[in-house]
Amino acid sequence: MHESRNETDTEADNEPIREPRLWRDNGWTARVIKNDDDDGWAVAMTPDGQSEPALIGPWTMGRDKKNPKPLDTPAFHTLVKTAAEFVRRHEQQLHAALHQQIEIDHAGARITVTLDIQPDDENPTAMLRALDASGELIAEVRVSPGLKLTRARASDWAAADFSAQAVRQA
Repeated sequence: MHESRNETDTEADNEPIREPRLWRDNGWTARVIKNDDDDGWAVAMTPDGQSEPALIGPWTMGRDKKNPKPLDTPAFHTLVKTAAEFVRRHEQQLHAALHQQIEIDHAGARITVTLDIQPDDENPTAMLRALDASGELIAEVRVSPGLKLTRARASDWAAADFSAQAVRQA
């Protein structure tokens, strides 16, 4: 009996809600909230399974100029599209910051140098790698996560025969 109640609770959590200030559908929850910064209203968009909103934006006042305009289907779909795009861009920016890549010419060959950062609140790490044109690993060295990968730094590392000391001193 206990197991089926949990299943029912889970199913109920996935049921669409369409209330004037709360909508849940398509993996998102839109909640119209009082804007703490002024007398207006805001809408918080939270993806299913998350406790914090991914995006909070202004919301339109209703005709009485005191209460918020009720959520409706077109507005909800626009909010979902906007919030999903915001999350996607954030993920792309994070990926770009954590996984950098530069191509250089070295000894008559094209070399790809990558910097992969593994974020961790207490002990972040980073690996600098050099790959040949076929993707074979030439060199790999652990570096500071704060290392700035530039074309000049990658070229200097290659010129020093991919010495670990060359990038650690830079």
